Amino acid sequence: MNSGAPVPRGPVVPSNEEAIEAWNGVLFDRFVRFRDIVTTGLRAHGEQGLRLHPPRQGDRALDVGCGFGDTTRRLAELVGPQGEALGVDAAERFVDAARREAAEGGVTNARFLVADVQACDLDGGFDYAFSRFGTMFFANPVIALRNVRRALAPGGRLCMVVWRRKLDNEWLHRAERVVERFLTRPESTDEPTCGPGPFSMASADTTTDVLVRAGFEDISLHRCDIEIAIGADLDEAVEFVMALGPAGELIRVAGTQAEARRSAIVAALHEALTELQRPDGTGVRAPASTWVVGARPPEP
Repeated sequence: MNSGAPVPRGPVVPSNEEAIEAWNGVLFDRFVRFRDIVTTGLRAHGEQGLRLHPPRQGDRALDVGCGFGDTTRRLAELVGPQGEALGVDAAERFVDAARREAAEGGVTNARFLVADVQACDLDGGFDYAFSRFGTMFFANPVIALRNVRRALAPGGRLCMVVWRRKLDNEWLHRAERVVERFLTRPESTDEPTCGPGPFSMASADTTTDVLVRAGFEDISLHRCDIEIAIGADLDEAVEFVMALGPAGELIRVAGTQAEARRSAIVAALHEALTELQRPDGTGVRAPASTWVVGARPPEP
């Protein structure tokens, strides 16, 4: 997947190495496979964050956990030609794709860095920091967000979008419960996992506490409920939840145990997700719930 000049790389905290291995390997491959579903669904929640806490023309914007770089390119558009957007991700393959697509799109005010934000001191002077589902996987989010806070200029602002509870994202929780009927998580596995997981900031109290300990003030959480598509049809929706999310990770780490029960799992997931299939032919759609979080560093 690599192309062009080498991607600059920063240091990595050992406790994040396993998650980075997962995101740079099997999870990257699966995100590529389901990219249309993932980016379309996530985009609506990210756009709500940008509406509630928008960057300004001319801002230097930091995008934490930039993935394919679509959010970084969006930030570059919003800050305009006098501004700049830096996308940071710990997974080299995502950053390589982001750099290539920005170049192909003629985006000249976006650049990208491979770095573990928990481990590195970012360039200072950013006016705005943004993250769409990119802050939930740090082994120590307090340290990571402290580094983000230090990178912000006086008067800077943070906006991040994180998943709310599993119970408020019932399609993911339902798929996980189905798979748990057939599989048990092994005590040990050679498969890398994604770190604390997508729901590590689901609690408003936990997220607020992390930000306070990271040195932020003026913290706000706005609930965002926007329906997302999880498949063009039921078959694709089942493949999606078996590849990504809590159910997908359990299937992956279970290995041969999962392969032996695969047909039964597929049948059970079909039954569980059937009611989400739209009779008007618009695919399989489900409610999704997130927090749009805003915060500021202290005034100097």
